[in-house]
Amino acid sequence: QVQLVQSGGGLVQPGGSLRLSCAASGFILDDYAIGWFRQAPGKEREGVSCISDADGTIYYTESVKGRFTTSRDNAKNTVYLQMNSLKPEDTALYYCNQVPAKSDYWGQGTQVTVSS
Repeated sequence: QVQLVQSGGGLVQPGGSLRLSCAASGFILDDYAIGWFRQAPGKEREGVSCISDADGTIYYTESVKGRFTTSRDNAKNTVYLQMNSLKPEDTALYYCNQVPAKSDYWGQGTQVTVSS
C-alpha cells in the first residue's frame, strides 16, 4: 500500500525555520519525481518544489527560491523541505506527492503557520 506521510510543521515566527519530512512507503521515492505542494486558506494548491527522479535536479517556485531547500535521503525513503526565512505568506498546509501528482496519494499534510 502506497502511503506518503508529511510531518514537521508547526508555528514559527517570521524569519524562522522548519524542516518538513515526507516519508514514503509502498514505493521507492528515488524512482519518481517528488514534489512539495501547499495550500493556503481560500487558495488553490500550488507546487513549491520538485526533485526529479532522473538526475536529482530540483525546481522551486519563484516565491521560495533562496529560502527553501529540497533534499532526498534514499536510505530513509524520505524527502525533506528545509524552509528558512519564513514569511507569513508561507502559511499553508504542506503536502508531498509524486509528480505528476496522484490523487490517491495525497496525505493529511502538515500545517505550517508563520506568525508573530
